Amino acid sequence: MNQNETGSCSILLIDDESFAEDIISHGLKGCVAHTLRYASQPSMAVELAKEIDATVVLVDLRMPEIDGFEVTRRLRADKDTEGVPVIMLSSEDDADIKAKAFAAGANDYLVKWPDPRELVARVRYHNDAYIARRQRDAAFVSLRRSQEQLEASQSALQQAQKMEAIGQLTGGVAHDFNNVLQIVGGNLQLLKLIGDLNDAGRARVDMALAGVERGAKLSSHLLAFARRQPLQEVVVNPGHLLREMDEMMRRVLGPRARVVTEIDHSLGSTMVDPHQLHNVLLNLAINARDAMAGSGTLTIRATNVEPDSLSASEVLSGRYVLIEVADTGAGMPPEVLARAFEPFFTTKPTGQGTGLGLSMAYGFVKQSGGEIVLKSTPGKGTSVRIYLPRSDAEAAQPEAVADGPLLGGLETILVVEDEEDVRSTTCAILSALGYRVLEAPDAAAAMAIVESGQAIDLVFTDVIMPGPVSSLQLAEAVRDRLPLAEILYTSGYAEGVLAHEGKLEATVNLLQKPYHPDALSARIRHLLRRRHQKPALSGTA
Repeated sequence: MNQNETGSCSILLIDDESFAEDIISHGLKGCVAHTLRYASQPSMAVELAKEIDATVVLVDLRMPEIDGFEVTRRLRADKDTEGVPVIMLSSEDDADIKAKAFAAGANDYLVKWPDPRELVARVRYHNDAYIARRQRDAAFVSLRRSQEQLEASQSALQQAQKMEAIGQLTGGVAHDFNNVLQIVGGNLQLLKLIGDLNDAGRARVDMALAGVERGAKLSSHLLAFARRQPLQEVVVNPGHLLREMDEMMRRVLGPRARVVTEIDHSLGSTMVDPHQLHNVLLNLAINARDAMAGSGTLTIRATNVEPDSLSASEVLSGRYVLIEVADTGAGMPPEVLARAFEPFFTTKPTGQGTGLGLSMAYGFVKQSGGEIVLKSTPGKGTSVRIYLPRSDAEAAQPEAVADGPLLGGLETILVVEDEEDVRSTTCAILSALGYRVLEAPDAAAAMAIVESGQAIDLVFTDVIMPGPVSSLQLAEAVRDRLPLAEILYTSGYAEGVLAHEGKLEATVNLLQKPYHPDALSARIRHLLRRRHQKPALSGTA
């Protein structure tokens, strides 16, 4: 109420004699900025004190049924009125009565009828003291809330700094790891392709390649957590993806689990990498299966979220598409929940989990401009909420490039790679597929080949290379001198070069290291087929 801010008095008078209102009202004429509310029913004292936000209560001592002592006790018993000053009015100037009044909780005692000057002085004193006390209490509450918010902000900052430091480390490790995997995997594939292996040798190579594939997934998860995984974003409707994944989710969870899918029929679209979103949702389903020990209920919900329906403590205000994956599993205690997004943190037994599922989800969602909120209660289950910014654009169908069997051709391919072992292996694979292969150890050497006038159908170039010429400058030269040539990039870590804020332009073709020869051959054939269509599309021979 405003009077508590301005210092005005809100006075409640409880007396069974109605003339008391006239006497008190007359006595308070010298009390500026006050309001007086009179009531003859003492049973209404607490209710009326709340209604007028009383800053002082004057109560008669002797009243039928409920006396002033009881009124005072009732005011003190209610949390909303326990601190309101009470001045007892009585015709009895008796020390024992006064003592009893103070024992009941009264703040003051006036003998009827007090001099107006004394009445005003007492009322003003108790009113000002009460308002000051309330302001002090409000200040302490505000200070405590500010301290809690500061502690929460400091904790969030420390967590963000820790995650960023871990992200930088894992991103760098993943980059070098991808090059090593490319050398190992490429040579194994080359051996399998042209090595004339017997069955035992082929089985050994396949086992080694399976290990390379596991390493590639691990590296991909690390890059996703570090928010350094180049995202090929398109506008998609997550509802379509969830419906397509429904059968897969049921197979992942097994026959004893129940899957409930709730998708808003008016679900909006979002700009996201659909392949990475698919991986995140699949990992969350696997986590849920493990948490529920194969049985229970997994609920997948997708809906639109408007700014006015968001909790400020959960995510920033905005228009989102919410995807929630909730299970009825074992849940997590607070100490586990606090570390759940950290890479390699897992409560599973050794060998039963990498601890990268949630960390990958965290990195992907953050890199996509969204928010991820994890809530869990021991014994009741876990909920993962993914908030992705909503897009008003129409959902597009991305051009699919399916990996197929090894396919070759007779075109000329320029391979640009500073890692000699990677370059040698890649050139050998492409040569084995029938291509005419040119090679360059850096972009400057490749530039010289391009400017020499040689016919080149496709340039397959690493993104990060030493030397005065960058891969982007090489690409500009190729587009200028060889406008029909296709450009295919490859990298184990392309942050800040091709990817802007971790996102690739739709026109950029990138094959992540380590790449499988099947994927390489399929991508090259796809681009070369597109190249052969260019003259027809442009109307030239």
